[in-house]
Amino acid sequence: MITLAETAAGWRGRDLAPDLEWAARRAVLDWFATTLPGCAELPANLVLSGLAEEKTTGLAICYVDGSNMSPRQAAMVNAIASHTVEYDDIFRDGGYHPGSSTVAAALALAQHHSLSTAEFHRAIIAGYEVGCRISLAIQPSHYAFWHTTSTVGTIGSAVAAAVLLGCDMEGIANAIALASSFAGGHQQNLLDDGMAKAMHAGHAAEAGILAAACAKRGVTGSMASLHGSKGFAAATSASAGDWAKALDGLGDWTPIARMTVKAHGCCGHIFPAIDGLKAMQEANSLAPEDVAAVHVDGYSATYQMCNRPEAVTAQDARFSLQYCLAAQLVVGAVRLEAFKRDALTDTRIRQLMSRITVSESADLAAAYPSQRMARLEVTLSDGRRLSHFQKTRKGDPEDPLTDADLIGKFVELAGTVLEADNIESLMQTILYSDHLPGMARLMPARRA
Repeated sequence: MITLAETAAGWRGRDLAPDLEWAARRAVLDWFATTLPGCAELPANLVLSGLAEEKTTGLAICYVDGSNMSPRQAAMVNAIASHTVEYDDIFRDGGYHPGSSTVAAALALAQHHSLSTAEFHRAIIAGYEVGCRISLAIQPSHYAFWHTTSTVGTIGSAVAAAVLLGCDMEGIANAIALASSFAGGHQQNLLDDGMAKAMHAGHAAEAGILAAACAKRGVTGSMASLHGSKGFAAATSASAGDWAKALDGLGDWTPIARMTVKAHGCCGHIFPAIDGLKAMQEANSLAPEDVAAVHVDGYSATYQMCNRPEAVTAQDARFSLQYCLAAQLVVGAVRLEAFKRDALTDTRIRQLMSRITVSESADLAAAYPSQRMARLEVTLSDGRRLSHFQKTRKGDPEDPLTDADLIGKFVELAGTVLEADNIESLMQTILYSDHLPGMARLMPARRA
């Protein structure tokens, strides 16, 4: 833990190389792309309403309604919105979405304390560094029962917050220790219909700020809280953690430069199947009526989490391989429109879902999490069978979204709640300005 705390402390005041600064700006743009549409969805507005009687003042912006509130409350609500429409970034090898909570916590504190964009970027990089490397130590066994975005997200948020609050190495270590005890979020709330999953990211952001604020004021924790025999890794994974794996390349590369940017608005474990089916559509000019059946061989998480042939709600549909592949065939893309009421009740999608199956393949499971692959077999209405092996996911480091792709994603998703001139202004601020992104003046133009 000391090594990770030293690394995080080292990001304070460091001059950022242009490519690393750009990686941070990309991460922030992607955070806004996924947060803004989530502001118009449940449960962020319900949580905001629930906070009405205890709303505290501050200079952090709550993007759900454009109001100012305390950093902890703004971070919580914004992180919930960010994790709602399933478009937030992924650290693939750790099975972890760092941005939703880490950026939310850092942005709220930076706004509240009127800090610089450079300080904001360095804090995000530090939070990603520690959180992503911890995820490497505990995965894939951690994911059997725990939601990494919630558990590790609490620690990543704490690190980013501690850096912004001016904690030294010892203070950051204590923030990590405290956050490791605040961490929570079990898998059952990902498997059943409900709203708890998005709240996991909100809790991570809020609890991370709390851990950092307490550490800044001298509250201490165990320096063995991550790796000890009764520590975080031992309690939530199959061992006390593979720390050699976690620390490999420390100082040579940093996780924020190796992020996966989502190209589809659903669970990332479905992406290889979607990409494979899309390739088959393009190669064979497939129409929905041409498809009699689809079978997917996937890795463990694809089968265990995404085999949902009866998905009805938007939340459940985002985790249903059957629904997402049927939507790809009928709608032509798995974006926001695929989860609107018209699509969810489309009889063509429902009929196709019954003809789509998924199984777990031992060799693909063995390659997970560093490789996310899928094998597809499509049976056509005329009896022919087509096969495809999808070795990569669009958006992963091996097949990244270009800057133009990311900007297109931002414009598309932000366009659901903002007018064009406000979208452009926000994008310019995030990518090219030395000022922190604001929001209040943009909210009146928000569409119902």
